[in-house]
Amino acid sequence: MAKEIERKFLVNAEKIKFVEFDGGEKIIQGYLSLEPEKTVRVRLKDNSGFLTIKGKNVGITRNEFEYKIPVEDARELLKMCEPNVLEKVRKKINRAGHVWEIDFFEGKHFGLILAEVELSDENEKIELPDWIEKEVSDDPKYYNSQLVKNF
Repeated sequence: MAKEIERKFLVNAEKIKFVEFDGGEKIIQGYLSLEPEKTVRVRLKDNSGFLTIKGKNVGITRNEFEYKIPVEDARELLKMCEPNVLEKVRKKINRAGHVWEIDFFEGKHFGLILAEVELSDENEKIELPDWIEKEVSDDPKYYNSQLVKNF
């Protein structure tokens, strides 16, 4: 069983401007199920398709199962999610031994920037970069599955 242990943060838009990234990837995602106990996400990431099933959060940990699917299948499944589809550009950066994924949202959520960092343990210590504004790991309104509802 796969476990995801993740902390999520709001990012300061002014400070992140000065961070250098190696490219980024365009992500389009929608949800086939938005139940808190089990979300089912479809994602197009550049030219790859994915189907992800996530369980209910217990603290910052939850079950996560991700499967690569054909791009055409992902496109068709995303049509079932419309019009509530999120679009974002994800950039990654290594800081103090952790990979940070920074999502720059587009569309209705333009201007929202969220950073996520995966951990090996809920109590793992991390060094917060100066562009972190506020932790929102426990705030469901910042889950992508909730953002997609707010259109």
